[in-house]
Amino acid sequence: MAYEFYYWPSIQGRGEFVRLALEDAGAEYADVARTPGSMGRMAALLDGPHRPPFAPPFLKDGNVVIGQTSAILLYLGGRLGLAPDDEPGRLWVHQIQLTIADVVAEAHDTHHPVSAELYYEDQKPEAARRARHFRETRIPAFLDWFERILAGNGSGTLAGPDVTYADLSLFQLVEGLRYAFPKATARATARTPRVTALHDAVAERPRLRAYLASDRRLPFSEEGIFRCYAELDG
Repeated sequence: MAYEFYYWPSIQGRGEFVRLALEDAGAEYADVARTPGSMGRMAALLDGPHRPPFAPPFLKDGNVVIGQTSAILLYLGGRLGLAPDDEPGRLWVHQIQLTIADVVAEAHDTHHPVSAELYYEDQKPEAARRARHFRETRIPAFLDWFERILAGNGSGTLAGPDVTYADLSLFQLVEGLRYAFPKATARATARTPRVTALHDAVAERPRLRAYLASDRRLPFSEEGIFRCYAELDG
């Protein structure tokens, strides 16, 4: 039975981290909300009475429904061959994924530091202050941490000898940061060659290379988490 994946149909957002895992593994899945007339199916599950997810993305596998990107990837990791076999290894990959989720949330808050309910134009002074801290302090701190993990693991991947979903997610994080903060990210990645090498290696994985070149890969835009406002790049 194919996985049913639910996320907004026109943006990469947090859902892209799950899509990358499904695509890399060659898993059979339906990106439900991108099918004409199917938004109602997503709304029905969100409004359901039994363990409803708070918001997309969420995954339906038979009778099991899992929300939250990191939880979905924890569930899929072993099933798709993208997680270690041992429990300490699986928890370590999950920890890395949760840290990636922290960076993603901070990246979002650079353009919506006051409220997600307000337009960016309504909070530009606050966004400029938040973005400066993010690009000067937080991007380097996070990428340095990933660099140290890669150096310690020694295999070119974040955990163990094989690629895990955390490696795919780090690729997506770098892609998003390069889009939103090209100058700041270039400065940070100049100090993290292992992060850059992992990003480049993931991009060349056969299934992902095909996916990235296809129309299934949605472009970045100023509707998603990673948004390119030149004035925030500094």
